Amino acid sequence: MIPRYSTPEMDAVWSDTVRFGRWLEVELLATEGHAAIGIVPADDAVTCRESAPVTDDAFVQQVLDREAVTDHDVAAFVDVVQSAIGPPASSWIHYGLTSSDVVDTALCWALRDAADLLIEASTELLATLLRIAGEHRDTVMIGRTHGIHAEPTTFGAKVALWALQVDRDRTRLRAARDNVAVMKLSGAVGTYSNIPPEIERHVGDALGLRPVPATQVIARDRHAEFLYACASVGATCELVAVELRHLQRTEVREVQEGFKPGQKGSSAMPHKRNPISAETISGLARVLRGNLSAGMQDIALWHERDISHSSVERIILPDSSQLAYYVMRRLRRLLDGLMIFPERMQANLDASYGLVFSQPVLLALVQAGATRDDAYRIVQRNAMQAWDDGVDFRSLLEADDEVDNAVLDEAFDLRRSLRNLDHVFDQLDPIEV
Repeated sequence: MIPRYSTPEMDAVWSDTVRFGRWLEVELLATEGHAAIGIVPADDAVTCRESAPVTDDAFVQQVLDREAVTDHDVAAFVDVVQSAIGPPASSWIHYGLTSSDVVDTALCWALRDAADLLIEASTELLATLLRIAGEHRDTVMIGRTHGIHAEPTTFGAKVALWALQVDRDRTRLRAARDNVAVMKLSGAVGTYSNIPPEIERHVGDALGLRPVPATQVIARDRHAEFLYACASVGATCELVAVELRHLQRTEVREVQEGFKPGQKGSSAMPHKRNPISAETISGLARVLRGNLSAGMQDIALWHERDISHSSVERIILPDSSQLAYYVMRRLRRLLDGLMIFPERMQANLDASYGLVFSQPVLLALVQAGATRDDAYRIVQRNAMQAWDDGVDFRSLLEADDEVDNAVLDEAFDLRRSLRNLDHVFDQLDPIEV
């Protein structure tokens, strides 16, 4: 991931030093597991642990230098580790294992840790959304369908629906975490031919990972599920971002991204305050969806394994983790600094001459005895005139001989339109943050 969108927390999960540290721990635990059942001498297992190298930057460079000779990253890693430990104990490193035992177990370990960060970020984002929903529960605004004024809603109700979706994303992240927090140490084709199942259980228990049946590699539907959870996070954040981009348009101006001292919105036009965070989120969501497509294609491998998935995963798994984490944190910062203009929301609601009450009028006329088709025709005729001539909708209705004016007070009562919004907010009560 380029530094612009990386974070220290996710960097710590995916750095080369941490990755090789995971590989080393898997190797050492496997050696100790073999010692526990009498295959490896106990003293040699202790020596391996005590003499194991530190997986720092110098170690990483040693492995890279060795890989230039072996043309195999795990073989190079094993060579460097064995050289650091020294014979005879070092001969037990990688005993009975195949490369994927180490790599896949360490990768799932990393994905589990990445998922924990993503779940934490989703919870923090959810808390922000719940706060804003509560604060603006009664902040009236126009609801739009197809970009056109529809009926009244509140900004809090809009944000409440975002919160419910983020909560569903968190559920998906938790499920993906559970399904990717697995491991395997079952050998070249997964038959335990050269390594007893006890070793797998020993390593899994030590790492908090669940052993699963596998070929030479862990099935990639698990990784694809993780990528879907990340892409879903991106799509939800994009949903919010696109809405905020629209609401910030000059003609609308119901919200505005925060603008810090010294910030410049345009290199050419000093007046500009652009929705840069929302637009960045929209763009990065596209990358997350693209990575999901690649991850789905990694599921179908030849026979017990090939490496067509490997080169893809080196990019998309760390990058999707980083991007999903970044967009959630970026959106949370956007929302924390969001400027909300209730007066502008009210003015925009009023700008369509009261047409937002057309459906209550329609229903009131039906209740008064008109057929639905006749009522629709009456309301539509007056609504079109109100819009075309720029005149008050209710005044036209009051002058219409086919309309019983007695029904208009309730139909034009804003409280009637919003009377059942508690049902939406009640759905937030069970959410834990």
